[in-house]
Amino acid sequence: MRGRVLIVAGSDSGGGAGIQADIKAVTAMAGFAMTAITALTAQNTLGVHGVHLVPPDFLRQQIEVVLTDLGADAIKTGMLGDATTIETVAAALERWAPEAPLVLDPVMVAKGGHKLLADEAVATLRRRLLPKARVITPNLPEAEVLAGMPIGSVTEMQLAAEALLALGVPAVLLKGGHLPGDEVVDLLATPDGVTRFAAPRIATRHTHGTGCTLASALAAGLAQGMSLHDAVARARLYVRAAIAAAPGFGGGHGPLDHAVTVEVGRIWPQPAGKDG
Repeated sequence: MRGRVLIVAGSDSGGGAGIQADIKAVTAMAGFAMTAITALTAQNTLGVHGVHLVPPDFLRQQIEVVLTDLGADAIKTGMLGDATTIETVAAALERWAPEAPLVLDPVMVAKGGHKLLADEAVATLRRRLLPKARVITPNLPEAEVLAGMPIGSVTEMQLAAEALLALGVPAVLLKGGHLPGDEVVDLLATPDGVTRFAAPRIATRHTHGTGCTLASALAAGLAQGMSLHDAVARARLYVRAAIAAAPGFGGGHGPLDHAVTVEVGRIWPQPAGKDG
């Protein structure tokens, strides 16, 4: 086990997303997961039924005690909820983990449609956390909000990724799963160019927690010293395998099988092609 990842995110009582998915993903990558919980949710595959935000002082304390004792090789943020939480997290990371690479998953809406980030908090997210990130991992609806433009094609994905880079983010992994079609295209954009990752779409309703899982697996890779490209490539392979092996639980958007590629996580790194 190597690579310490502090995950700052909300809890999913259904186990498919949030802190629960994050811990499983980092463990599957042979990393060590630590947590600072921002919110409790009453949640299952049918949706989010209730949210209780953690008091800012206690959130700050969670981050402090972990970082001042165990330390972290990477940070991953997920659901932050509101502007106060974002300010609390940003200040804590500035004080106790200013050099750790931050994977920022800008969680705004749950799979079932429940809003997980207050509208007024978006500006705070742009101002306080985006510039600190090593990479952000928005899906298309999140990127539309952050970039302020509609995205309806792979060409528009690239334009949006460039707009997000202009906000001061060094890298953007823009996930294209919301676009229709038999192929899913993700773009990794940096100031050096854009790498296209493409794979056939897996026809399933069991995709709850894919964003959380991908970002945490990516953070584990960075914590283990992998390049950004290789960490993205490994994380994508892991998520696809977990989707394909989904157990079929629940009546809505079901969870992945996070344990399916534990061995893959242990034997990596392997060479990855430039085209993903």
